[in-house]
Amino acid sequence: MDAEKPDWSVTAHPTLWRGEWRQGERELAEETAIALTYNRITHAVMMATPADFHDFALGFSLSEGIIAHPADIEDFAIVRAGAGIELRMWIAPALMARLETRRRRLAGATGCGMCGLESLDEALRPVPAVTQGGKFTPAQIMQAAASLTPAQTLGAATRAVHAAAFWHPATGLAALREDVGRHNALDKLYGALIATNTNIPTGIVVLTSRVSIELIQKAARMGATILVAVSAPTALAVRIATQANITLIGVARPDGFEVFAHEGRILHEGRPRGSAPWTPAKGYSP
Repeated sequence: MDAEKPDWSVTAHPTLWRGEWRQGERELAEETAIALTYNRITHAVMMATPADFHDFALGFSLSEGIIAHPADIEDFAIVRAGAGIELRMWIAPALMARLETRRRRLAGATGCGMCGLESLDEALRPVPAVTQGGKFTPAQIMQAAASLTPAQTLGAATRAVHAAAFWHPATGLAALREDVGRHNALDKLYGALIATNTNIPTGIVVLTSRVSIELIQKAARMGATILVAVSAPTALAVRIATQANITLIGVARPDGFEVFAHEGRILHEGRPRGSAPWTPAKGYSP
């Protein structure tokens, strides 16, 4: 008998476009809000794969310089807290005093997306539902995805940055911003679109990165109705996109793409195609 499926991934069945429509299957990585607390004070909330919790807590504490030796963690507990997980660590008063001093001058890491949050509830805050927006053909989705790479000036020079772009059927690629952080790139794009009074729901936002919950949260606040990414989304990103009424498309490559949420905005033979349900692994519950 097969071993029980681990809970760090979920089986999804996106609708595939490969010159024609067909049903697919893809394993999506799970992500969970994880709070790292010391003496019951939250130091950081990270979106992470829900596995290897002790290793994560120990490695984070050592690499961040919070402790110097594994034995400095006097006690450790894993606590399920609503939709997230708290990794509770207890350290000596002297180490805690040093950590408190450091926290007052802590700067966020590059494009972290969750750095600075001190609550699991804040990390998983509800997102607004976007409007209906426009409808697009598979060919237009492909055009939007293909427009990204030729416009990435910094990416071509460095091979070390992400890009976020806005594509509209009337103008093609209307704006593109690059940054070492994928969250930063999307924030910059949002700023550029607002500064030019762009009607965001009528176009397509295209990303070079994988799609995690933070990017869906940002897209929802932007009012973006269609999000296209060259990589796959996480399972949580699919669930949140579904709640936010966002059409989520991943694995957008020269040969096609995969639709994970709200397929109805993509035209099929001149008619909007009905939204196909996202099918998680057997026994899975969000």
